Amino acid sequence: MSTPLEKIVVEPQFAATSCVIWLHGLGDSGAGFAPVVPALGLNSQHSIRFIFPHAPEQAVTINGGFVMRSWYDIKSMDLHDRADLQGVMASEKAIQQLILEQINSGIPANKIILAGFSQGGVMSLVTGLRFDQQLAGIMALSCYLPGGDKLPEHLAEANRTTPILQHHGEQDDVVPLYAGKMANDALNAAGYSTIWKTFPMAHSVLPNQLTEIGQWLQQVLR
Repeated sequence: MSTPLEKIVVEPQFAATSCVIWLHGLGDSGAGFAPVVPALGLNSQHSIRFIFPHAPEQAVTINGGFVMRSWYDIKSMDLHDRADLQGVMASEKAIQQLILEQINSGIPANKIILAGFSQGGVMSLVTGLRFDQQLAGIMALSCYLPGGDKLPEHLAEANRTTPILQHHGEQDDVVPLYAGKMANDALNAAGYSTIWKTFPMAHSVLPNQLTEIGQWLQQVLR
């Protein structure tokens, strides 16, 4: 079993009945997204627990081997060979542990959303599509598939109908817009239920985007 991930937990005012696990991007930490909860515009009566885990620290090849928080090593800028798959699988196991912790605490899988930005979005797609219990939703912001235009292997039937939200910046110079669209095309071709939307932004998140995310979260967790 992999080492449990350290995390920031934001509890709702009322007893939690659902959960959003939100994965950060390369070089960031759970603290980078934890402050967004108030900006989501959620109903004051909501009962959503938010978990912001910290990726492990490791050397990242494209950054000269510099050690930083990363869900996996990035070997090159080639979209079909960017992600170190061994690292992806290791992080997937750690994220699965987080999901199982919530299930064991009494929150069913179908009340859990797996979300992520950039590298974290890659992990939310891979882990969510392969998880063997149906999740409430998968959110993938400004990200791509490890296989470029190919879905991961060993997809779980349990999440064939799970709603998937994909947002991407039209001026993204870190993960090009076409990389996100390539992932969306692969998902649509396989029959997944996706919402795809672009925003006039770079590799970032906008306030009005967070409002829309909050609306989607409440919709799929009803």
